[in-house]
Amino acid sequence: MNYYVLAYYHFVPINDPAIEVTAHHSFFEGRDLTCRIYISHEGINGQLSASIADAEAYMQWLKSDERFKDVEFKIHSYHENVFPKVCVKVREQLVAMDEPIDLSLTGDHLSPEQWEQMLEEKDEDTLLIDVRNDYEWKVGHFEGAELPTLEQFREFPKYARDLKDKKDPEKTKVMMYCTGGIRCELYSALLKKVGFKNVFQLEGGVIKYGLKEGSKHWKGKLFVFDDRMAVPLSDSAETISTCHQCPTLSDVYYNCANVDCNELFTCCPTCADKLQGCCSTACQHAPRRRPYEKTDRPKPFRKSHHYEYGEKR
Repeated sequence: MNYYVLAYYHFVPINDPAIEVTAHHSFFEGRDLTCRIYISHEGINGQLSASIADAEAYMQWLKSDERFKDVEFKIHSYHENVFPKVCVKVREQLVAMDEPIDLSLTGDHLSPEQWEQMLEEKDEDTLLIDVRNDYEWKVGHFEGAELPTLEQFREFPKYARDLKDKKDPEKTKVMMYCTGGIRCELYSALLKKVGFKNVFQLEGGVIKYGLKEGSKHWKGKLFVFDDRMAVPLSDSAETISTCHQCPTLSDVYYNCANVDCNELFTCCPTCADKLQGCCSTACQHAPRRRPYEKTDRPKPFRKSHHYEYGEKR
């Protein structure tokens, strides 16, 4: 394990995000790393993999800036870089919500230890919500969590307002969690904005919980937005998701080989071979398909790849 995978975010006013993007690119020159980092006027949201030396150099460099001195890095070890390239971009929103959110309303942060205790003491007035997309919680989630069928972050505001009609916002204690914590910063504030009084969020998300508490009260694996796709929180991680086509247990993700579909789905080896990496027989016969490559753990589709197709539409 000669590489670190870092996950972090920090809300802080940034006057000119483009300057920070340029500074990052300058620092990254000649280093053994890949990343996906978004910078906005709100702050920074980053995922980065690098050789241990370069990862430590980056953490020290970022923290040397007074604005980022309190950034908390969550660190996993891995055997290679997990992103296809260096990607540092300016984003209008760190999390796509499409409505203004007052971060002073953010819910109470619970450490992994406090979260575990609250899970064990939760009663009928406690609602545990997984605020990730449905393809994320499919491979793993906390026991007893409500799993909203959301396909993208922008759907959460409607879900939050609908929830107010189903649950008493004065009485209900809401516990929420996400992958690394950043979505809960906004979603918890949104729940309080619509009227919920008692909102709690898992500090550092499931990544930090796994590093501190392992897989206690967790089922399956953790979906991550990089080449690893599904990460175990402990050595005893079980597989709870099934193949998109059959009842076989599988937590192996594929992007549909049909370029015009590209759906992300879980699939067993037998069905992957049968459909040549497609999500359906219709996609298997589509005119523009990527070649199927048989492998135990396929990596996400690289948009930079170029293939020779048959007749194009």
